[in-house]
Amino acid sequence: TVSGVNSGSCGLTRVVSSSCRNFTLGCYRLTRTVAPAADVFRGVNSGSCGLTRVISSKMRKFKSGCDGVKRICVFCGSHSGSQAAYSRGAASLGRALSRRNLELVYGGASIGLMGIVADAVIDAGGSAIGIIPQSLVDKEIAHPGLSELRVVGSMHERKANMAKLSDAFIALPGGIGTLEELFEILTFAQLGFHHKPCGLLNIEGYYDRLIDFLDHAVRESFVGEGQVRSLQVDQQADHLLDRFEALLADAGG
Repeated sequence: TVSGVNSGSCGLTRVVSSSCRNFTLGCYRLTRTVAPAADVFRGVNSGSCGLTRVISSKMRKFKSGCDGVKRICVFCGSHSGSQAAYSRGAASLGRALSRRNLELVYGGASIGLMGIVADAVIDAGGSAIGIIPQSLVDKEIAHPGLSELRVVGSMHERKANMAKLSDAFIALPGGIGTLEELFEILTFAQLGFHHKPCGLLNIEGYYDRLIDFLDHAVRESFVGEGQVRSLQVDQQADHLLDRFEALLADAGG
């Protein structure tokens, strides 16, 4: 995957395979296409071992969220899970978003918790924006009753658009895809690309062991305590949204 050649002043240039594109860190040249960070950076060699980063138009549009929350991105499972409480919690979040005039941004599907949270928003008179790749539309799982459905070409575009549109992020219970989306957005926050609130709706303690693991990662000095502390956690949708409002108030929003 990685081949090294002498770069001159810094001694090493690494060219990473096609899984990566357009990222230069000092005198280490990396290329990457992983997303939604795919178009976030366009790196150029600074001539020394420093870092020159040119932020692309997508990241410029990835606003901080300190203007106030208008749209909430919800990551959640395409299954409903083994407990009815997960479905009730997803519906409760949808109704809470509608009551507060907050638009839902999510993955556009009609199944699992994704469909439940969207249905709850719509049934309560709220607005729901779905973003879904064409491949999933072809499988006939796109939600037919959304305020707006945006069809994109790939999962990478889906995540990038969800991030760009949203002012805050909440993860309901979900599987590997939900976790990947959550940790990607937390990584962007750690790197300072955004300052938008991020939270877990910890229905029935679903995320308890994940929180324990993050605390373990802090103790082992792989994750900063402040990063974990910035992740808002609550079992009630309204309480979690209250936490977001308090964060923005503290930030002057």
